[in-house]
Amino acid sequence: MFLEQMNEILPWSNLCKAIEPFHPKSSSSGGRPRMGIDRMLRIHFLQHWFELSDPGAEEALYDSRAMRQFVGIDLGREPVPDETTICKFRHLMERHNLGGELFRLVNEYLEKNGLKLSRGTIVDATIIDAPR
Repeated sequence: MFLEQMNEILPWSNLCKAIEPFHPKSSSSGGRPRMGIDRMLRIHFLQHWFELSDPGAEEALYDSRAMRQFVGIDLGREPVPDETTICKFRHLMERHNLGGELFRLVNEYLEKNGLKLSRGTIVDATIIDAPR
């Protein structure tokens, strides 16, 4: 429900335009093709909203259908970006001081629409053997 709301109300195309001048158009190393700005930005927001590390974000995307739908990943056609790809995008955001400004704009936009956002966590329940 939360991700559906964020998908609908945030101005994703405007947020992507702010990053576009800094995002390389192709892979410089000839390796994997770059993921689109929209997808990587959505992953970046998931990391902040749910306090996910780079490897945690990769794992969460494999584990959560809702997160994959939010990002726009169909596992039948493509893999989830690996933690290195996620890390490189995060570093791009940090290098150009884009994260703080984007989150400020998002919070401003949400506020104008009568909404407030706070961080959450994903709870991982594991069954373990315990002494009786």
